[in-house]
Amino acid sequence: VFGKDITLILILNNLSFDHKTVKVDISASTILYTRRAVAEILQATTSVDLGSKQGKHIRLKIPYTYYGKYLTTDKRIQVTALCEVLNTHGIKLLVEKTIILEDTNIIIKIPRRVVVNKAVTLEISYANPLPEPVNSCVLLVTLMNQQVKIHLAGLAPRERSRIYFEFTPRRTGPLQLQVDFSCDKFSHVKGFVTIAVAPA
Repeated sequence: VFGKDITLILILNNLSFDHKTVKVDISASTILYTRRAVAEILQATTSVDLGSKQGKHIRLKIPYTYYGKYLTTDKRIQVTALCEVLNTHGIKLLVEKTIILEDTNIIIKIPRRVVVNKAVTLEISYANPLPEPVNSCVLLVTLMNQQVKIHLAGLAPRERSRIYFEFTPRRTGPLQLQVDFSCDKFSHVKGFVTIAVAPA
């Protein structure tokens, strides 16, 4: 989840009866959805001794402080591990994993029944998932082809807050509400719901 430390486990298995030593070069970078690297955030090298038919786990932790300021709106991190079996004829294995961090920031609550030409109040809650405060918070609400920009107070670390938004639907059928939350530390965290508007 965006804002939390990331923990990964690389599992190495020796399928032969011979003892093996494996050198592992690990790197992690923030990337765009096109897979183009933005910034390298971690580089580490370790070696693992594997006995006959033995398996071992390598635990890798990427703290939020490593990736936070380098993450793009795509919220993607690519981790690669190049595993080289030593004292052999250059046997190498490349393992890649792309992590897409989830947002759990926006929660939109709507009444059970929404009726045309009758005012309705929605609850929109938003959060700061980071271990640090955020400021310059803005909520952009898009509904019925109109946008409303709401400036909000800053949020403490891990704080959740809410606002109430009132509108009157002018037609029956499905209405899509989209919410976009931005602040000085991250931007364009989105949430949306489809509201079924019933006849009066």
